[in-house]
Amino acid sequence: MKKIMLLATAALQLTIACAQEKTIAERLGYPKNTKLLILHADDLGVSHSENEASINIMEKGCVNSASIMVPCPWFTEIAAYAREHPGKDFGLHITLTSEWTNYKWGPVTSSQVVPTLINKQGYLYASVDSVLQFASAAQVEVEIRNQVKRAIQFGIDPTHLDTHMGTVARKLDFLKAYIKVGREFKIPVFVPRQIESGLNIRLDTLMSKGEVVVESLVTILPQQMQSNAVDFYTNALRNLPSGLTYFIIHTAYDTEEMKAVTKGFVDWGSAWRQTDYNFFSSPQCAKLLKENNIQLVTWREIRDKLYR
Repeated sequence: MKKIMLLATAALQLTIACAQEKTIAERLGYPKNTKLLILHADDLGVSHSENEASINIMEKGCVNSASIMVPCPWFTEIAAYAREHPGKDFGLHITLTSEWTNYKWGPVTSSQVVPTLINKQGYLYASVDSVLQFASAAQVEVEIRNQVKRAIQFGIDPTHLDTHMGTVARKLDFLKAYIKVGREFKIPVFVPRQIESGLNIRLDTLMSKGEVVVESLVTILPQQMQSNAVDFYTNALRNLPSGLTYFIIHTAYDTEEMKAVTKGFVDWGSAWRQTDYNFFSSPQCAKLLKENNIQLVTWREIRDKLYR
């Protein structure tokens, strides 16, 4: 009888705990079923065009969050802007690849310290597959940590970490290193629920209670961009679920500089980024956010309320 009573008590406690568990919206101070949206621009620091367009759309358009590629050539420009605008939501786009054909960069860590991260020319690998094949998890962790340290050294207050080309989310040991570094600096890391199937894991076994897992992720793919980007973005905003959605875009001006950077690439190329800029700086985008009762939130808000 005593054993039965203990089991019943445990079951009741579990039921109460589940009932008391708050949604991400409630934890941030919003009604339970609020549609929360981080409208996020990737790849700042890759070029002047990327920086200029992304700054403009954060100031005048709908985008409220962005992430910076620390190893890239135009990092110092966007770092200066971040220092001068400490309230902006700038995270770090953890970068382990250098994908463009004629425009390259290496790690921020000395090549002698992270030799498995670089190719014969001393640059980061062009493809995610090469990183997965050759990079050691220990050296990935060193590079992630040093990208965070370098950003802080340049006066950036990182609101979150996310991953360029999804690299750190493609291998379990890399993901663990990424989460570990985020915890060291008390910075939330972008981890989407969708990676569970690819890694054959449950994120709840990796993430601590209270850490945020993004349940809904939206980003346009090549087929959708080629078909009708405006329709895709319009439908995505109209059908946004309740809870937290991370909406990833890439904004740059279609300039000669950006065309040279992305030479040979149509997907995620210069014209693609201009298309993103055009829609998310438009009155149509602002109207959709309002009409669909979408609440924009930032990683800064998540970090300061839930992590610190």
